[in-house]
Amino acid sequence: MRFETSQSMKLGQHMKLAPRMIQSMEILQMPLAELQERIERELESNIALEITEVQARPEDRPTRDQPQEDGEFRRLADYQQEHPDAADNMFDGWSEGRSRASSRLAGEPDAKMEAMANAPARAVPLSDQLQAQWSLVEVDERLRPIGRLIIEKLDEDGYLRTPLDRLIDEAPAPLRPLALDDVEESLSAIQLFLDPPGVAARDARECLMLQLDALSAADEPDDGARAEAIRIARVLVDEYLEDLTQNRLPRIADRAGITVDDIKRGLEVLRRLSLAPARRLVATPPTPIVPDAIVEYDENHDRYFAYLTDPRWQNLQVNREYALMARDRSLEKRDREFIRTNITNATWLIDAVQQRKRTLLRVVEKVIEHQRDYFDFGPEALRPLPMTQIAEELGVHVATVSRAVADKYIQTPRGIVPLRGFFSGGLQTESGEDLSYEAVRAALKEVVDAEDKAKPLSDEALADQLKARGIEIARRTIAKYRDQLGIPAARLRRQY
Repeated sequence: MRFETSQSMKLGQHMKLAPRMIQSMEILQMPLAELQERIERELESNIALEITEVQARPEDRPTRDQPQEDGEFRRLADYQQEHPDAADNMFDGWSEGRSRASSRLAGEPDAKMEAMANAPARAVPLSDQLQAQWSLVEVDERLRPIGRLIIEKLDEDGYLRTPLDRLIDEAPAPLRPLALDDVEESLSAIQLFLDPPGVAARDARECLMLQLDALSAADEPDDGARAEAIRIARVLVDEYLEDLTQNRLPRIADRAGITVDDIKRGLEVLRRLSLAPARRLVATPPTPIVPDAIVEYDENHDRYFAYLTDPRWQNLQVNREYALMARDRSLEKRDREFIRTNITNATWLIDAVQQRKRTLLRVVEKVIEHQRDYFDFGPEALRPLPMTQIAEELGVHVATVSRAVADKYIQTPRGIVPLRGFFSGGLQTESGEDLSYEAVRAALKEVVDAEDKAKPLSDEALADQLKARGIEIARRTIAKYRDQLGIPAARLRRQY
């Protein structure tokens, strides 16, 4: 075997993303709330980055000739004229302290107090709340540690999904051996005494029955109609829950020997119950939606125009003092390098934010241009709009458009809508008109909303209704769109 070494040249092309380009793509894809957090973190860590606050114009500031509170200053002027010496002495020592103390009373906001008032309270975990309730329940002390173990096993909805025999096997060493009777007694105490009712249920049927028990206990003794409705609801849950979920009310009426009206009264009681009782203690905070752009209508020129919502982008800049220090050779080299690094990072961030602004605004303007009918007539007028078309018109890659519309919302005269919703494929109606899939779904929802609820339309009937509007789609496509819109099947939509 022979080994040799040699040199050779090879011509090739490779594309590498620079860190600046990667940052620019990340900034473009961020929704507005996430971008604001990113800027705040950069402001805290980068000494060269700052946001200049917009100063009030001199003509907007209150003057002595234009007091904010005419009555108060008029009384003060009258007092000074009557008692010039006393007024001067009083005002010298009083003005400085009063200017701070009365600023809030005069209507000037206190930023720190406003932030504290608007900050949401820290959520207490479900387990901590239930453990606190359990510590106040009067039970045998031998049951208390078992109850704490059961509470730790509850899921976020409040159900005990762990079988009791497995719970006994997984119990910690200090609690062993556990008797099944003690575990069941502890579970019964938790279900009876802890709030809200339904906590620690093992399935949906038990959860509803526990809540019905609580309603019966709190019921007025002389309210016979309410007690009868609760009794019917108990029968529905205990014996006919499967038929109830399938909306088979006539079958339940025949088998239970009651009328459909009686079943409706029981259903009114069940609608007040919850299949996730623990959610009442720990509510899931709603995800805030902050629109990145606002679209408004100009009546004078009969056009729609867009602008971005965050004015702070205009005030993001490099600190001038640090920019001068970076060129000051009297500083140590290490300090200058540190400042230059921060200036470079700040410049990259500012450029990325400005690029995001320009790209997003251009995309929104193109959307307004191509989807004018949507803003005039609503979702049913949406047209097919592929991202490749917008990318070609803007002279950018389609991935850039995809990042620009990802997780973005715009505020329009028709509400806050996702920007990506304007981009979809479509079909052609019998009249030759292009219609987007979003418009088809909107037409389907309109047909379902207008149907006779006593005789809801089947998927085939819905397809016929859309065909009468010139929209021809298959029955299986109707079923797919129903699932996307959260519309149940005709059997479940029927009202008796």
